Amino acid sequence: MSFDLTDTTASQINALLTRERHRLGSPAMGMVLTLVIVTDERAHYDAVRAATEAGREHPSRILTVISRGAKGPPRLDAEVRVSEPVPGETVLLRLYGPLGGHPESVAAPLLVPDTPVVIWWPGQAPAMPAEDPLGALAQRRVTDAASAGRPTTALVERARGYRPGDTDLSWTRLTPWRSLLAASLDGPHDEITGGSVAAAKHNPSAEMLTAWLGLRLGVPVERTVSRGPGITAVRIGLDKGEIAVTRPDGRVATLSLPGQPGRQVALHRRSTSELLAEELRRLDPDEVYAETVRRTADDLTAGAESVRSGS
Repeated sequence: MSFDLTDTTASQINALLTRERHRLGSPAMGMVLTLVIVTDERAHYDAVRAATEAGREHPSRILTVISRGAKGPPRLDAEVRVSEPVPGETVLLRLYGPLGGHPESVAAPLLVPDTPVVIWWPGQAPAMPAEDPLGALAQRRVTDAASAGRPTTALVERARGYRPGDTDLSWTRLTPWRSLLAASLDGPHDEITGGSVAAAKHNPSAEMLTAWLGLRLGVPVERTVSRGPGITAVRIGLDKGEIAVTRPDGRVATLSLPGQPGRQVALHRRSTSELLAEELRRLDPDEVYAETVRRTADDLTAGAESVRSGS
C-alpha cells in the first residue's frame, strides 16, 4: 500500500508508519536495520527495487533521499510504501529548496531506533563518505566506483577518504572470484611466479582484483585489457604451467589446473540486489577491503605518474 504526503514533516511520516504497523497487526517494528539510499529522480527506481529485493533477506526501513534542487521554498514530499508480502517499509523523501542541503535533518528522525544504519550511494558518492552529513549517521557506507564518471579516479578517492565502515560494490563483485582463486590454491602447487587479470577497460573490480592478488601472492600481477564483459580471465603463473580462470561470456567460467582437465564453474555477473544483500550481511569494518583499496590507489597513481614521465 502506498501513501503520498505533500509538504509534510518527519513526525507526520513517523505517525503514518506507526498507524500502518498497527493496522497490519505488527505493533513491533521487526526491522533489522535502516538502509538510506542517496540518489536522484532518474536512478531512484532501480535503486529502490534492488533494495527491496535485498530486503527479503534483511527486513529494513528503506529511506530514499532525493534532492529536487536548491531553488524555491523548503518543502518535503514523501511517498510511503508499506508492503504486506515483503517485510519492511519504504519511504521516498523528495527534498526541495534549502532543505536539500540538509538531508540529515529529515532522515535522522526516521531511523529505526537501536538498529544499525547503512547508507548507499548507487551513483556519484562524496569523496569522504564518513564525513558526509548523512554518512556520519551510518555504521556502514556503501559506494560504487563502477557508476562514477571516472571509475579508477573514484577508487583513488575511496582510498584517500577511507574510514572503517566504508566499502564499495566494486569490491563486493569480487567475492566469487576471490573464493574460486583461493580454493584453487588451497592444495599443493608449484612456486608462483606471477599473475595477470584481463578485463574491460576502466573496470574498477579488475583493478582491485589485481591489487588483491599482488598482496596475497607476493608476486607481480599484470593488468591487461580485454573486450569484456567485466573480468574475462585471471591467470596465475607457476614454475610448471599455470592456474587459469577464464570467463568470456560473463556467466560460466572454466577453471584450468596443471595436469587436470578444465572444468566449468558458475561465475555469473551478479545483480545489484545480490551485491547489496551481501553487504547487508556484514556490518563490521572490512579490513581486507581497506588494505586492497589502498594498494589499488597506490598502483593506479604509480601507473599514471609513469605514463606522465614517459617511462
